[in-house]
Amino acid sequence: MDWPDPPPARPLDAVDREILQILQTDGRASIRSVAERVHISRANAYARINRLVEDGVIRGFGARVDHERAGHGASAYITLKIVQNTWRSVREQLSRLPGASHIALVSGDFDVLLLVHTPDNRALRELIFTRIQAMEEVLSTRTLLVFEEEHLDPAE
Repeated sequence: MDWPDPPPARPLDAVDREILQILQTDGRASIRSVAERVHISRANAYARINRLVEDGVIRGFGARVDHERAGHGASAYITLKIVQNTWRSVREQLSRLPGASHIALVSGDFDVLLLVHTPDNRALRELIFTRIQAMEEVLSTRTLLVFEEEHLDPAE
């Protein structure tokens, strides 16, 4: 699946950046709260947030999950070398994997960086050996186990 290119984003001003900061810290902040904190009307805050969503600056709202507490105690970054010009196909296949959390096309010694969360090491091994390495576009993989992680909140 090809991802459509978002429309060009309109320039952001200081108020837009402040709204983004608030929503990155608290995605559940109400329009009223955002408006009060940036000193604009609720209608203006609503319009600005809608524009940020329409422009693709805000791609969604979600919860930060502690994967271990959610039953996914094994996490790993998996690097992949892939056949040239197969990124779109590989991205599509990787995005359907259970536990896939982040996929990036990168430069350097490998082509793709994939972050996965699985219930345990057995499930991680199965994912790598039976799903990822079975993709004909994947030439090789290397797995980096995550022992501890910290999600960084936006600077306040």
